[in-house]
Amino acid sequence: MSAASLEASDAVGVAEAVRARRATAAEVAERALARIAARDPALNCFTAVLAERARRDAAAVDAALARGEDPGPLAGAPVAVKNLFDVEGLTTLAGSRINAERPPASRDSACVAALRRAGAVLVGALNMDEYAFGFTTQNTHYGPTRNPHDRDRVAGGSSGGSGAAVAAGLVPLTLGSDTNGSIRVPAALCGVFGLKPTYGRVSRRGTAPFAGSFDHVGPLARSTRDLAAAFDVLQGPDAADPAASRRPAEPVGQGWRQGIAGLRIAVAGEHFARGGEPEALAAVAEVAQALGARETVILPEPHRARAAALIITSAEGAQLHLPDLRARPDDFDPMTRDRFLAGALVPATAYVAAQRFRAWYRAAVRLLFNQVDVLLAPSTPYPAPRIGQERITVAGQEVPARTTLGLYTQPLSFIGLPVISVPMARAPGRLPLGVQLVAAPFREAALLRVAAHLEAEGVVAARIA
Repeated sequence: MSAASLEASDAVGVAEAVRARRATAAEVAERALARIAARDPALNCFTAVLAERARRDAAAVDAALARGEDPGPLAGAPVAVKNLFDVEGLTTLAGSRINAERPPASRDSACVAALRRAGAVLVGALNMDEYAFGFTTQNTHYGPTRNPHDRDRVAGGSSGGSGAAVAAGLVPLTLGSDTNGSIRVPAALCGVFGLKPTYGRVSRRGTAPFAGSFDHVGPLARSTRDLAAAFDVLQGPDAADPAASRRPAEPVGQGWRQGIAGLRIAVAGEHFARGGEPEALAAVAEVAQALGARETVILPEPHRARAAALIITSAEGAQLHLPDLRARPDDFDPMTRDRFLAGALVPATAYVAAQRFRAWYRAAVRLLFNQVDVLLAPSTPYPAPRIGQERITVAGQEVPARTTLGLYTQPLSFIGLPVISVPMARAPGRLPLGVQLVAAPFREAALLRVAAHLEAEGVVAARIA
């Protein structure tokens, strides 16, 4: 298999080539490391490159094949993970200066261990917003991650390194986390696929938390089949994670190829149909037309859901970091520090009210899924803003450029729904945009079917810069 075709392949394609002996895992790893060395200095996706570990993992894959063993569905595929996942021997930064003083992790997180069991080759850790509190990955301590499609623009966040590394062709598959949109926003702004699974569907053991009642972890990738393969590797119960669902794993296998027959698909209206630039809203209309979706569904009070999400996440995050906020406030990014301090001042009555609203909202939204299987909504209200841009004018109104990126993701994070952000197929020179596909809990298979159909029709496609 030629170097060019390997570099253009998704993770499953790489694994197929390695298992068929058209390439060795060692060759694939060396090419990935060379790409990272050549391109990452201008993009700043990685906070650590694990060259020797990658070579050892690749050698283990090749040795297994030589013994006649199957190394797994991701055999030899290079992967990288957001630097809030524990990686044995590496300090888990979580984007912070304070964490850099802590000892290296003694073992891999559950997700990293699962990827390695599946034959994936870990090549490094990726940049992020400090403590995952942000939408742009403009990290004060480690520098901003730049969007591969326009290096003057943000990559999104907080999993910005994860989105940009896939979009730049450095690796085909990464892991990120999503509390209020931190997988979906960078997936949309970088033009790749991103999956936020159902809350508790993938173990968070060995990951640095932001807000325990919100945090999800999941993959960003070049293709639907990569999302499906990664999801099957990652999903399932974990007794060591108290938030993990006890529901048995339900592998999607090749079910994502089934097409969309029988699926009821609708467009989320009102809040999700305003407040964004025309091209962001038009992307949803284009996807709806391709799917034959004509019905509009109104989610109840999503603006209140967004406000309640901000109260809960900032309060839970503040509680987690309160000792450091008191002892060493100057070691935080000033914006992160101020958000956490605001969270620390949230009255208990407001937190309780937000949680009560959350319970009502969860029940009300789940009733909607008696009528539909998949909802469509924009991923972000506009394409990637410029690095350092503080304000942006949208629909004639000036709004904060960073926080408004979560306008459409936060109301859906609030109740743990599974969501895929799919990248629109756009002409060269146009900035990427994404559309969210949303389903009821544990209906990831339906989302993958819709994403695969859109990909096969050429409506959505990952853009590798």
